[in-house]
Amino acid sequence: MELLKNTLDGVMRQLNNKKAVFQEAGPQLWLKKVLTKKELEHIRVKYFSKGILGLSVDSSAWLYILSLKKEELLRELKKESSELKNINFRIGEVT
Repeated sequence: MELLKNTLDGVMRQLNNKKAVFQEAGPQLWLKKVLTKKELEHIRVKYFSKGILGLSVDSSAWLYILSLKKEELLRELKKESSELKNINFRIGEVT
């Protein structure tokens, strides 16, 4: 039984490491290069599908601020990925 527990612990640790690497790649990494730390605290990547980047924003105030910067943000993010076509902002959970 102890052998099974150790094996499962090892597998779960590997999965968590791979998940952390995946989360740092792609849209999350692009946003870190383009946005400030303060802005990053208020958003979360929800999806990236068919060239559309979906972001959750934690409040209507930040939704407004980021919407004003949308064109500039889109232009900067397109430098990171030519696949990107548009950004959608929605109010939602950011935790």
